Amino acid sequence: MTSHLIRHVRVTPIAFRDPPLLNAAGIHEPWALRSIIEIETDSGLIGINESYGDLPMLEALAKAAPALTGLSPWALNDMETRIAALVTPTQTASEFLGTQVSLAPGTHVSKTVAKVISAFEVAMMDLQGQLANAPVVDLLGGAARPAVPFSAYLFFKYAEHIEKPYAPDPWGEGIKPEQMVAQARRMIGEYGFKSIKLKAGTLLPEQEAATILALAKAFPGAPLRIDPNGNWTVPTSLKVVEQLRGVLEYYEDPAPGLDGMAEVARQCEVPLATNMVVTDLKEFRRNVEMGCPVRIVLSDHHYWGGLRATQRLATLCQTFGLGLSMHSNSHLGISLTAMTHLAASVPLLSYACDTHYPWQDDEVVQGGRLQFDDGSLRVPQTPGLGVTLDRDALARLHDNYLNTTIRNRDDLGQMRKYDPAFTGHQPRF
Repeated sequence: MTSHLIRHVRVTPIAFRDPPLLNAAGIHEPWALRSIIEIETDSGLIGINESYGDLPMLEALAKAAPALTGLSPWALNDMETRIAALVTPTQTASEFLGTQVSLAPGTHVSKTVAKVISAFEVAMMDLQGQLANAPVVDLLGGAARPAVPFSAYLFFKYAEHIEKPYAPDPWGEGIKPEQMVAQARRMIGEYGFKSIKLKAGTLLPEQEAATILALAKAFPGAPLRIDPNGNWTVPTSLKVVEQLRGVLEYYEDPAPGLDGMAEVARQCEVPLATNMVVTDLKEFRRNVEMGCPVRIVLSDHHYWGGLRATQRLATLCQTFGLGLSMHSNSHLGISLTAMTHLAASVPLLSYACDTHYPWQDDEVVQGGRLQFDDGSLRVPQTPGLGVTLDRDALARLHDNYLNTTIRNRDDLGQMRKYDPAFTGHQPRF
């Protein structure tokens, strides 16, 4: 009888081009970091995944990887126990790693165990699917929908990076409302998205509100969202939402902290969404105890603890009458495929999911870039995740990593190259 125990775990850090996208913390650096995880069994099967690629994550993955040796790919509970014993942080002085404080829950020290469990869980479930000859979505209970809708994710941006590390991206500058409408037309034309999200909290609030109003005029009836990443005070949040009365589908993280969000919710008819103040079960409980000022949780399996943990979150959202969708970060096709399996398996999916995918022009899976159909991705029907690594692409993206000095995301430091006086203080407006 063939054995399928885990014999080896490989983690390969990669870097790929990332445009100069503005956000509340600053601006994206020229290279985004990710890690590619491969879990190999003694029978030669390989399960894959994609996760964060900053230095603290790579160190945690390296520390945890030996604990998987000898495990069955089905032993997810045992894996979680072993990982928790190895990488539970002892640091208590700071909740954050690096400088990407308020924008990236994935940098929270308290998310270390959940992030590592998720990184290995998805790869193990890819193995399970190959062994069972079933797609991951079937391991999660089957597909509640054949395809998963995603949203056009717009960013204010500069035409090119200040260092000019490579040719300017084809999107060009996106600062003025008319430029953002053009950005949306291009993205919707190429991908077919039905919903539009604007990353805000970067320019003057009245300019960002004017952009949403221009989008509403250009795309009548399209669901619109705006996300200032907690960079507006409560008064500013309320002033803007009044200007956008009748326009927004939901209002994402306008003011900082759950208390600030609750104050906005008390005076705002538009439902509030978050990927910043309800990012784990402790915060979920506090939101409930406060009467659920946040009505929509934007989940992310990378830091919620994996696919199964996010399904449990979906059950809780349904229990308390909350909406559910998905947050994203700069990512490639393995993460996007895992998101698609997960979103398809969740009967409660209230809104089209976020994805940065249109902003990336590279790929690490065989067959190249994933193809959207009318704004959605069809759920893979082949065993496991349904994608495999392109070894040449992996080597090339790893070479990118070796040739860049970036090891921790630092949008604040990058912005200071453009504006030395930029503090990143939040809320800024």
